[in-house]
Amino acid sequence: MFTRLISVRALGLSATAALAVSLGGCGAMDRIDNIGAAPALAPIANPTTQPGYRPVSMPMPTPEHVTYEPNSLWRTGSRAFFRDQRAAKVGDILTVLIDIADSAKVDNSTQRTRANSESAGLPNFLGFESKLKNVLPDAVDPSKLVDASSATSSAGAGTVDRKESIELTIAGVVTQVLPNGNLVIEGRQEVRVNYEVRELLISGIVRPEDISNTNTIKHTQIAEARISYGGRGQISDVQQPRYGQQLFDVIMPF
Repeated sequence: MFTRLISVRALGLSATAALAVSLGGCGAMDRIDNIGAAPALAPIANPTTQPGYRPVSMPMPTPEHVTYEPNSLWRTGSRAFFRDQRAAKVGDILTVLIDIADSAKVDNSTQRTRANSESAGLPNFLGFESKLKNVLPDAVDPSKLVDASSATSSAGAGTVDRKESIELTIAGVVTQVLPNGNLVIEGRQEVRVNYEVRELLISGIVRPEDISNTNTIKHTQIAEARISYGGRGQISDVQQPRYGQQLFDVIMPF
């Protein structure tokens, strides 16, 4: 009895270990460790040191030669006479105003019909048409040697109706100054409400001239803009299909 109990306990430990290994492969162990705890916020860090960060490389114009005129305070190529507090160099902060109100509606309908008919015969051919019965079946009719027809029909319809509305404000950091003076910015914002964390990410390239005197810029003035608004936590987890279902959707061909 004692030996059987040890065997059952060892079997249970092995099954638990196997389950732990399988769960660890998909990151579930971290979720199990955090049961009952609020999602942790990411630490504040230098964006250029984060995994996956790559400096931006864009086509640049020929650099201008900067000269100073004698007895003049103006510098050739300068964008402004007085210095202001708008973001201009690496590490400066500016505010990005995001106001997205997009809508798209597309309604397409296609219908096509085609019918073909072909007929051929050989009722008289120097008398040789009577010899066809020696080659072809007895039921052959020289006047109706070929009679073919075909018909095709196809119809398709598609409708797209999409509306998106996002209104947010986020502060970004200048991470790079390109040779032509444009600024590469990147910003991250996290807000935790109960057990759900909302994440807002913004990155792109801006012109210093587009930055307002209040040190703000609209998202429509950001080139190569990348805007992401999502979240993680208990609610986001429930909205996702389970791992097995996602794997099943990937590997099933039908």
